[in-house]
Amino acid sequence: MSELLELTVGPVANGGWCVARHEGRVVFVRHALPGERVRCRVTEETTRFLRADAVEILEASPDRVPAPCPFSGPGRCGGCDWQHASLAAQRRLKAEVVAEQLQRLAGITRDVVVEEVPGAAGGLGWRTRVQFAADRDGRLGLRRHRSHEIERVDECLIADPAIEDLRVSTEGWRGAATVEFIASTGGDRAVIVTPKPHRDVRIPDVDASVMIDEGRRGTRVLQGRGTLVEHVAGRDYRVSASGFWQVHPGAAATLQEAVLDFAQPKPGEWALDLYCGVGLFAAALAEAVGPAGAVLGIESEPPAVQDARHNLRDLPQAQTERGKVEEALDRLGIEQADLVVCDPPRSGLGRPVVTRIASLTPSRIVYVSCDPATLSRDLNWFTDLGYDLSDLRAFDQYPMTHHVECVALLVAR
Repeated sequence: MSELLELTVGPVANGGWCVARHEGRVVFVRHALPGERVRCRVTEETTRFLRADAVEILEASPDRVPAPCPFSGPGRCGGCDWQHASLAAQRRLKAEVVAEQLQRLAGITRDVVVEEVPGAAGGLGWRTRVQFAADRDGRLGLRRHRSHEIERVDECLIADPAIEDLRVSTEGWRGAATVEFIASTGGDRAVIVTPKPHRDVRIPDVDASVMIDEGRRGTRVLQGRGTLVEHVAGRDYRVSASGFWQVHPGAAATLQEAVLDFAQPKPGEWALDLYCGVGLFAAALAEAVGPAGAVLGIESEPPAVQDARHNLRDLPQAQTERGKVEEALDRLGIEQADLVVCDPPRSGLGRPVVTRIASLTPSRIVYVSCDPATLSRDLNWFTDLGYDLSDLRAFDQYPMTHHVECVALLVAR
């Protein structure tokens, strides 16, 4: 599409957009800021709304800054949403999104402040895991927004400098579909290569553990251990290179501290860590409840379960069970808990899991979320089941993007 519209941009919306209107229809505009007058190109049209990119700024917001990355902008790399906004403005916009979602989806009115996470000076150089796409000639780049097209990039400015050191070449990856580079806080390095179907992969020389992701056939380690070490609060965590870990170097410690502050675990208590991953929260909870207490982590991904059992091996009061949350709780006959911590994927808990958690009658629930929309939806259901939002913190774990991490404390009414 190439239709150009001249619009005055309104408030921010979830997902890195701002809202404008044209002939009675909502227009979601990228690369704009609230209050700006822009000329934008329509990129998508539905019966209910339009999507558009601001290609010319006619009246700029005082929050607008030059984008630091030359690959950022309309029609280019889709990895960053807010490079054209100052860091202070980015955090204010994210706070507005969280507050709006809470009000609209949960009926909760709350002032929100998005806090800086240490380890990303100027909002750059923080991402410790970056997945590049490879074109048919084996050259690496990043996907354009809402597209399978690849933008060739010489350097990713939000990537940790160790990622750029590891990515010795942007060419020579023939046969690869994607190539993910990882740099752990423990100093480990890994490269995960996902082949295209029925293709052999050519791998340039890299100084790291190199793995081939063969889908259903599993991940094959070509060299190195295939695991990484992450450091948090004086404790080491083993993480499978293809497993989940927070991509911001300061995020894990920040979230662990926030969860403990809200949870206030006491010696002798019985706590659940749902969607526990490799045991980041379970370890801290187990240390707090002590030998007289108990912590059960539930996780569905087999490599994460293995890592969690390894990471918790010195804490006999902590155990990890594999399975979906509601299935595992029923199978184990768990009917009560003093405290529940949950860190679900972006899709949130969903009504059945919310109902099952509430049935355990914990005195407090700590909910870690990377999506304010699904968080707000779930909080609305918790409210109906007798739990109120007592406190909430929001963190800028993903500078330059629209993403924001929240930690919510719910208490029994």
